[in-house]
Amino acid sequence: MARHGEAVEYRVDERVVRVSNPDKVYFPERGITKRQLVEYYLSVSEPLLRAVGERPTTLKRYVDGVTGEPFYAKRVPKGAPDWVERVRITFPSGRPAEEVCPTEPAVLAWAANLGTFDFHPWPVRRADVDRPDELRIDVDPPETAGFAAAVRVAGVVREVLADAGLVGYPKTSGGRGVHVLVRIRPEWDFVAVRHAVIALGREVERRAPGEATVAWWKEERAGRVFLDYNQAARDRTIASAWSVRGTPRATVSMPVTWEHLPQVEPEDFDLLTAPGLLTAYGDPHGELDGQAFGIEPLLEAYARDERDHGLGDLPYPPEYPKMAGEPMRVQPSRARHRD
Repeated sequence: MARHGEAVEYRVDERVVRVSNPDKVYFPERGITKRQLVEYYLSVSEPLLRAVGERPTTLKRYVDGVTGEPFYAKRVPKGAPDWVERVRITFPSGRPAEEVCPTEPAVLAWAANLGTFDFHPWPVRRADVDRPDELRIDVDPPETAGFAAAVRVAGVVREVLADAGLVGYPKTSGGRGVHVLVRIRPEWDFVAVRHAVIALGREVERRAPGEATVAWWKEERAGRVFLDYNQAARDRTIASAWSVRGTPRATVSMPVTWEHLPQVEPEDFDLLTAPGLLTAYGDPHGELDGQAFGIEPLLEAYARDERDHGLGDLPYPPEYPKMAGEPMRVQPSRARHRD
């Protein structure tokens, strides 16, 4: 096995984190190494821990760098140090597992040594893993539309949230999309929170019918921006703020303000630039935990859509068990062909 430099050790508070092959190139286009990835995560550890701390967190690992095949580590890797804390979660299938629960900066450096680029936290904290405290809206544009379309639709998301008495915090996905996060009271289960996101998405679609859609099937989206309500389902996650993404430029999912969102591009934020921006401007999501909101207005809207317009639940992802109230999980064109 080729060696990529002698192992180095980092003193992180009272921990020592050993990093093997520190000179291994993870992003060939820019020559970015594992050492730089580890040091990046140490430099943004404070805001990153606000985003993932105390949460069950899936590690998206690129052990061969960005040109290799990544995988999602949904269980604590074998050989993890005792100080890497765990939290027990239950998958939609009913199977339990212990996931990594980040609680300190050393965990971030340890995960980076394993080739972790992005951290995918659940929208729950370990005090109650069945009731989300974060409403997540994934604004996902098609390739034909791009980031500018996602920004426009995210602006409508902001308006709908405000009308429901909620405040959202945007971030770039690190790709073409935009994520909007809302801190909510952990009083509702995953099904109810998903219904709230569906109701929000339907209202966004009404206000921007030519640009936004909640249609699960791509053949029905007609080039519109998809509001991926299923990211609110159990065990579906998005990359956290400050996560490095598996792109050739090592882009970062960057928290921004609503005022700056229309002025930025995803490529503005990467592993090399994000630490300096944090130092210069602070964390735009620093106040996210300042107030927790209720989702009652969105749940009332979901019930109203069901009662007045016959709009019930929407399909779950294909790997999920059949869910109560879910419509037939069949692509519309196939369903017509069967008829």
